[in-house]
Amino acid sequence: MGYPGKNRKSYETPKHPWEASRIAGEVDLMKTYGLRNKREVWKAHSILKRYRQAAMRLLAESAKGKISDHIRGEADSILKRLKRYGMLREDGTLDDVMALDITAVLDRRLQSQVHKQGLARTKKQARQFIVHGHIAVDGRKIDIPGYMVTKEEESRIDYYTQSPIKREDHPERPEKVLQALTMTSSAEEV
Repeated sequence: MGYPGKNRKSYETPKHPWEASRIAGEVDLMKTYGLRNKREVWKAHSILKRYRQAAMRLLAESAKGKISDHIRGEADSILKRLKRYGMLREDGTLDDVMALDITAVLDRRLQSQVHKQGLARTKKQARQFIVHGHIAVDGRKIDIPGYMVTKEEESRIDYYTQSPIKREDHPERPEKVLQALTMTSSAEEV
């Protein structure tokens, strides 16, 4: 058994470690999303796999005929969670869960959201800002690049209040953010 407080792996490794096509796909994902290693790709794949397996099981139960309240409640909670994270449309169903791909999970990471919102020039710089404690979500410093951002929290991502990057004259601050701030400040003056 083991110590119950011990962390366990949150991902599954590939069954065949030397498949050229899979390795090439993982390398492309690592470059596209600025990931540190393949373990982060495997974590995203495992998250997606868990949702798909649950959706498959629930679809099989509903195909048998009468749907119990427990099955309906479990399906609703999965759909609600995926909609909260913005991986599914508001009118999404369990069939849409089966159509999700790994990019849906990787797009919801804090690292991707920071880059998407223009708080960093590149995805690697977004990762560095997060790890070094320069990014906050809803005023709370988050230093985990793999933090899953909900649709609600997406608009609350900003620089941490005590971060030196919060200053407008910081040399590492992206120009897009500076232009947006100067446009809003000039609009407030008028």
